[in-house]
Amino acid sequence: MTTIPEYDIARSARCPLDPAPAMRARQEEGPLTRVRLWDGGTAWLVTGHAEHRAVLGHPEVSVEPARGLPRLSPAEAAGMDSMAKEGSSGLGFIMMDDPEHARLRRMVTSAFTVKRVEAMRPATQEIADELIDRLLAGPKPADLVEAFALPLPSLVISNLLGVPYDDHEFFQANSRTIINRNSAPAERGQAQRRLAEYLDGLIGEKLAKPGDDLLSGLVERVKAGELSRQEAARMGVLMLFAGHETTANMITLGTLALLRDPAQLALLRESDDPKLIASAVEELLRYLTITHGGLRRVALADIEIAGQVIRAGEGIITVNETANRDPSVFPDPDRLDLRRNPRLHVTFGYGVHQCLGQPLARMELQVAYPALLRRIPTLALATELEQIPFKHDGFVYGAYELPVTW
Repeated sequence: MTTIPEYDIARSARCPLDPAPAMRARQEEGPLTRVRLWDGGTAWLVTGHAEHRAVLGHPEVSVEPARGLPRLSPAEAAGMDSMAKEGSSGLGFIMMDDPEHARLRRMVTSAFTVKRVEAMRPATQEIADELIDRLLAGPKPADLVEAFALPLPSLVISNLLGVPYDDHEFFQANSRTIINRNSAPAERGQAQRRLAEYLDGLIGEKLAKPGDDLLSGLVERVKAGELSRQEAARMGVLMLFAGHETTANMITLGTLALLRDPAQLALLRESDDPKLIASAVEELLRYLTITHGGLRRVALADIEIAGQVIRAGEGIITVNETANRDPSVFPDPDRLDLRRNPRLHVTFGYGVHQCLGQPLARMELQVAYPALLRRIPTLALATELEQIPFKHDGFVYGAYELPVTW
């Protein structure tokens, strides 16, 4: 009798920037294997790069919780049950299928085009420089997360949405509760409701006095009857949450990875070639893959992936971190190589649900790393790797603190 291994995303304390050892073990067994979940159920685990894209691009898979997505913890299961009762999608269109997903996504796509994002680059550079000025003027060692990695994307997304940055402690605290796998269901539900009420209040203000920001654009959709006020608030929550949490963790982990690899750090610090900087950011996105534990889907019909039939109703977990370390696509995948061309990485997902905000994230990272490394050429870790508190409990991987000195 074959024993199905447990779904296990625990990363190694010795190699905290690498995928979980259990995930790597499943990858060595094949691109599709089965894992047992906490509730005794099973799901398909997709660890190969080609198979990952095949699942995410397949028209017969769903991302909607009510259709039977794998549930990865008791807290998450309770949250999904609550959403199903309320007829809510939780974090908005990222958990909806087309055509509703496409309808809502189209309303905000124009804000994240490369041209619109490039127009924000000078202001982002100013924010980065001001934060570094304050960091250098303060005591050392300092926490890079608090001083730079978190405020930079928070300021950028606040400006884009039209959300007061003075409220950052409120929306950052509630975002942390939502992405923590161990948050109690009631606690997570309260955090989502608090953010939704907060965005609803802002939408009310902009209905009376619109500005030149993304929320005001959604308000115009509400006025035109194209969008309900509740939908607008949920879209605001999604963009506010995703716009700072993911990039903040990438800035933190990317800086850590570079500080532990002096040759790669020097390569990025000493180059002013935009192409090399852009390529370096892509490699850091591939190497670090902050999506923690995989993306969930459920098959709506019998589908065949890599010769394996996945039956209708079966859950699927596609693992970005192992797909990005697939040696058939990325030779020597465990080596950080800023000169690599990693354009096929799947850190932003794949298919219709590929991350909407990826141009913004790329631009912020292309500004953040060079600014930090050039302005502070003696930047160094102020603690041992083993002392860094990593976010093993989050859906987004990162570090709670990163003590640095110079």
